[in-house]
Amino acid sequence: MLVLGIESSCDETGVALYDSEQKLVAHQIYSQIELHALYGGVVPELASRDHIRKLPLLVDAALEEAGKEYSDIDGIAFTEGPGLIGALMVGALYAEGLSYALKKPLLGVNHMEAHLQAVHLEDEVPEYPFMTLLVSGGHSQLVLVKAFGEYEILGDTLDDAVGEAFDKTAKLMGLPYPGGAKLAKMAEEGDDKAYDFPRPMIHSGDLKFSFSGLKTKVAMTIKDSTEADYPNIAASFQRAVIDTLVVKTKRAVTEYHVKSIVIAGGVAANKLLRQELARVMEPMGVRVFYPRPLFCTDNGAMVAYVGHERLMRNQGSLNYDVKLKARWPLSTLSSKQESEQE
Repeated sequence: MLVLGIESSCDETGVALYDSEQKLVAHQIYSQIELHALYGGVVPELASRDHIRKLPLLVDAALEEAGKEYSDIDGIAFTEGPGLIGALMVGALYAEGLSYALKKPLLGVNHMEAHLQAVHLEDEVPEYPFMTLLVSGGHSQLVLVKAFGEYEILGDTLDDAVGEAFDKTAKLMGLPYPGGAKLAKMAEEGDDKAYDFPRPMIHSGDLKFSFSGLKTKVAMTIKDSTEADYPNIAASFQRAVIDTLVVKTKRAVTEYHVKSIVIAGGVAANKLLRQELARVMEPMGVRVFYPRPLFCTDNGAMVAYVGHERLMRNQGSLNYDVKLKARWPLSTLSSKQESEQE
């Protein structure tokens, strides 16, 4: 089965083709960073318009990359949520039209499930069950992945997500959008012991996160500092965040006795996070897995993979009554779930 995957939930247009035998055979992505950098953040209307311009071109490019024709496509998967409704609508309407023209099944994919399963785009993958630390601009979660489609959220953020805290802190320093990765780069030049920032909720006894207090403390520090202090502030902030994530993840792994941990989402590309989790988990006999950086951020490949797995379970349909979701909890999914489009 050859599945076309389409991702358009925010500011990246992603298209990929996933084949049952050859696995990932094409991957195309277009980032809108330069467009939104002018405004210091994502402008939903502009994001939607840019998806309209780029999506058909990327599908053509993916088919050319794979040496395939439209008639070779056996199923179409698109991001149904969560995300910006206008941006989601572009991908959904394109997918619907193509499904109708080709008479091939259509399936809406949960964006967060796609991030959870992105590790399966790699050669080495964990066995079920495994723990996932899902960290992105909108989510900070610890998820027990029992099997494909069977997810239990063990801990969530009470306020800001990790990526959001990175981006907001970077903005206070005057770093251009998107600032999170630039802050992490700046941190490499600083002393992470220069400032004693709090490690939020590490003694709470649960698996919940909170980063708003840390962000406020850092904001007050920045206000009373000069640009010369910024590398040290960045390094100390990053260290506080990473320490918090590692403590909570270690607690979850110990409590649920898993032997594999996956880091997923945009923040999973953070070098220090990867290093620290590997350092802490190795003595515990726990292996750490993560997608390559290209597949940590939003992309069509992860959507194509999840779409393939669910279409192979006959969960697609030719019903075009798509219900897009700005919010779509992982807890509502299951491995045997029938598509809401049917």
